[in-house]
Amino acid sequence: MLTVGSLFAGIGGLDLGLERAGMQIRWQVEIDPYCIRVLEKHWPNVKRYEDIREIKWNEVEPVSLICGGFPCQPVSVAGARKGDKDDRWLWPEFLRAIREVRPKYALVENVLGLLSIDDGRLARGVFGDLAELEYRAEGGVISALDVGAPHLRKRVFIVAHSSESRTRLEAHRSRGQERSTSATLESEVLRQEDWPSGSEGVDSSCADVPDSKSFDGTWTEFAHTNPIGKALGRRVFSSRPTRSDFWAVEPDVGRVADGIPSRVDRLKCLGSAVVPQVAEYIGKLIIESEKEVVISQ
Repeated sequence: MLTVGSLFAGIGGLDLGLERAGMQIRWQVEIDPYCIRVLEKHWPNVKRYEDIREIKWNEVEPVSLICGGFPCQPVSVAGARKGDKDDRWLWPEFLRAIREVRPKYALVENVLGLLSIDDGRLARGVFGDLAELEYRAEGGVISALDVGAPHLRKRVFIVAHSSESRTRLEAHRSRGQERSTSATLESEVLRQEDWPSGSEGVDSSCADVPDSKSFDGTWTEFAHTNPIGKALGRRVFSSRPTRSDFWAVEPDVGRVADGIPSRVDRLKCLGSAVVPQVAEYIGKLIIESEKEVVISQ
């Protein structure tokens, strides 16, 4: 079973999805008091840490996968977009966790603004940083619509994979397929307007979805030797899930209603959360790819 460490866990959207896929959550990092209460309720036996900047990673349990959506405020179009000049730009802390824990996989999430800010410089930096640690990375945009939700909620997801053995790396090199340098991967990260766009539109049952005609969500393979990249490139959106009864009516959290306990906190957490069904889908692809690698060996 793949084990998971969750950074910037929020209310556990990524955690829940990966758990549903068949992984086990071993620790979570979250600093918001309300979010911590939610995590404590649903994962009472999981170890938690608060300020990511103060964690000594050599004292943290190793895991197979580190996931997280680092704060989006520095890149979001709804903010000042100060990028890496914003004190909330915590990608370096995410990278520090990967560097010191050395998980086999990393799953990174953020808003679309990550692709467009500084003409893609920060996005290229994320891929370049992962490449310097010898992680192969693929990224793309997935919408909540693609798992049957009646809204878009587009988010950038990046999956990175670390080669487990020198033997495998040498095998890739002998076939002329090794492409792990920072410069190579950085050159293959596209600007937002260049990322592939789906042309299937939205089926009639979702005709009332806001912005339904501007959907985009095709994965781009950046490192073709990565088994995860092959799985994502081959399967994501090849057959779109139908809208299920689960999404027929979404919970009404009451944007203007009074008397709902912790209403502001709930809205804030829901607004930042990852749709668990998206994380579950990615998690299943990773697990399937793990099986393929074992079989091929």
